[in-house]
Amino acid sequence: MPEDNPNDTIILTPEEKRRQRIRSLAIGWGLGVLALLFFLMTVVRLTGNMASRGL
Repeated sequence: MPEDNPNDTIILTPEEKRRQRIRSLAIGWGLGVLALLFFLMTVVRLTGNMASRGL
């Protein structure tokens, strides 16, 4: 079993850092859009139920 040396680090090139940042932003935006979609679907369903009860 190889031993992990704490001095063995991976140094990313500027291009790799840029791609990693773009990928992270895309994942963040995607999760935000998904959360917003779930929220809007919940609001629509709840308001639909309120309208059918005749408040």
